[in-house]
Amino acid sequence: MKKHCLFLLFLFVSVTFFAQKKNAELEDYISKGTFTPESIPGLRSMNDGIHYTVLECGTKIVKYAYETGKEAGVIVDLKEMRNTSPIESFNNYVFSPDESKILVYVNRENIYRRSFKADYYVIDVERREIEALSNAGKQQLATFSPDGNNVAYVRDNNIFIKKLRFDTENAITTDGAENTVINGTPDWVYEEEFGLSRAFEWSPNSEELAYIRFDESDVKEYSFPLYKASYPEMEEFALYPGQHHYKYPKAGENNSKVSVHVFNLRNRTTKQMDAGDDAGIYIPRIYWTHLQGQLAIVKMNRRQNQLELYFTNSASGVGKVIFTDRNDRYIAEDVLNNLYFLGDGKHFVYVGEFDGYNHIHLFGVDGRKIRQVTKGKWDVTDFYGFDEKKNLFYFQAAATSPLKREVYSIKMDGTKQTKLLPSDGTNNAIFSNTFSYFINTFSNASTPPQYTVHNSTGKQLRVIEDNAALKSRLAEYNIPAREFFTFATSDGIELNGWMIKPAGFNAATKYPVFMTQYSGPESQQALDRWETGWEQYLAANGYLVVCVDGRGTNARGEEFRKCTYMKLGWLESDDQIETAKYLGSLPYVDARRIAIWGWSYGGFMSALCLSRSDVFKVGIAIAPVTNWRFYDSVYTERFMRQPQENGAGYDQNSPIQLAENLTGRLFLIHSTADDNVHIQNTYEYADRLVQAGKQFDMFIYPNRNHSIYGGNVRLHLYRMLFDYLEKNL
Repeated sequence: MKKHCLFLLFLFVSVTFFAQKKNAELEDYISKGTFTPESIPGLRSMNDGIHYTVLECGTKIVKYAYETGKEAGVIVDLKEMRNTSPIESFNNYVFSPDESKILVYVNRENIYRRSFKADYYVIDVERREIEALSNAGKQQLATFSPDGNNVAYVRDNNIFIKKLRFDTENAITTDGAENTVINGTPDWVYEEEFGLSRAFEWSPNSEELAYIRFDESDVKEYSFPLYKASYPEMEEFALYPGQHHYKYPKAGENNSKVSVHVFNLRNRTTKQMDAGDDAGIYIPRIYWTHLQGQLAIVKMNRRQNQLELYFTNSASGVGKVIFTDRNDRYIAEDVLNNLYFLGDGKHFVYVGEFDGYNHIHLFGVDGRKIRQVTKGKWDVTDFYGFDEKKNLFYFQAAATSPLKREVYSIKMDGTKQTKLLPSDGTNNAIFSNTFSYFINTFSNASTPPQYTVHNSTGKQLRVIEDNAALKSRLAEYNIPAREFFTFATSDGIELNGWMIKPAGFNAATKYPVFMTQYSGPESQQALDRWETGWEQYLAANGYLVVCVDGRGTNARGEEFRKCTYMKLGWLESDDQIETAKYLGSLPYVDARRIAIWGWSYGGFMSALCLSRSDVFKVGIAIAPVTNWRFYDSVYTERFMRQPQENGAGYDQNSPIQLAENLTGRLFLIHSTADDNVHIQNTYEYADRLVQAGKQFDMFIYPNRNHSIYGGNVRLHLYRMLFDYLEKNL
């Protein structure tokens, strides 16, 4: 009996020892990629709608069948080119419309958030040959014409057309010049705030190229120093720093003057298109319609509360307004990506907020509204397209909860709305060209991304990637889970959030709280999706981590989104302060030890909260906006109008103006080469804090941009942050 008990004790101890989970290190979350899920790189639907391609090993484009998943052939293999391939691998690819050719690029050189230049190559699929697109310097935005015979691209602010049959290239603009005129690519603010990556479009018949011209002459320059730092290629700045100069329109200052032009390839003439009054306007998109020679121009006023859709004749340049959307506050950037022209040439889709929620609306090309297709007190969050054979629209929505995302279909007449997937969490679909199939990416707070293939009715056909290896790896570690919650503020406003409780949570223990947030307009952090990061590391080390979406955030209707209009920071900081007070009332929270942090808009919020309440012991503000007068025109004026109209709104909630009210310990972090939120924000704020006699901490990263990454920087940043919390919280 005694031996039996001893054996059981040994067995229990042994099983407990071997089942014990590991604690993840900070490096696992930040630099090692231990918990990074697998994805499907370079996925493209083929024209037939029954096959798709993926990029494998950076050298092969492989074709697969949606239905079976079986390999249907290798489209490109660099090792099997008939001529000697000048490249060993490539970053990305795009087919010509007839899929006979492919554009690939290497040696990517980033410019700003989306823009880059690179060395492009053209692959002839049938001949198995690869040739450089141009030998005259790196190119931007190389794009096939619909007939596949030409490629348009930008170099040095001018547009070129390469005729592939004749191996010739010609400039169609010649006035492009740095910091003066840009043709075919957006200026900094259009790229950043309108999400515009390419500012030229081929006509459907390949005979014309429409483009936007940006005249930056009157836009003021911003510059920042360039140091050698840890960049070998910056050796020239080892002793005397250089300067980067670029045009950046701040709130209330001059923007680029924009105009739309069409180049005709046959007669080699360029004509300017009529878009009405061009004083103080934005042209964030151009589209060719399905009608011969008809170009659609999207025009917005400077306040961004009126959008006009112009139809212009490309031959005469004459245009007329066929549709107008006016809003009492502003029109969100998302509408620009959800304007869709149907193939019948008679209708277009506009996803807008006409009834207080984001919904699909069908219009005739004469501007007459046909119907509102989707309805309800919920938001359409993405528009996928229209199946013309079945008369079905496909879209993503937050119809069951702001925390979720579902995929739906609905008939053109607004009937038979169908939820296509049962998965409870965040779903995002990529449809085949014929809408016969789609690949869904699903995740939730406890499930890493799963990639599955479905037919058009939502029936799952197979799994492409379930991240089983990651799930197995996660089982070896102590990874604290996210739990969702809702609470009501003192004003009776319900806010959604999540928390990660400390490892070995004990409700009888008082824990320090770390609040993470972004809080910017149209953003959302409280979403049921897969995320791992240093928040789990903090929880594993004894912190209660909490994130709450305050007013101004997404998926809760127009009123909730836009109530912060003209007064950015006020209601959002109220809600974060209310969150801290609510948490402080919980029995397991130490109300004397609450920290708040954020990056960019979240940094603005952290600094502001420390001046509007004494509930926070620590605040961390990374790359914060400290006065909206310092930020760009498009974003700031969308939500605040110009400073000349709303000076009080700019100043009343400015951390700079409230520096003398600072409480708690503030840590400011910024990078010298931040082209987005300029380090001017931190320097001016730091000086105001010094003059107010406020003690604070500050750290500066040389030569890094708004994202603060590269080399050992990210790991250094998060180690420093953790040490700061350990010392001060």
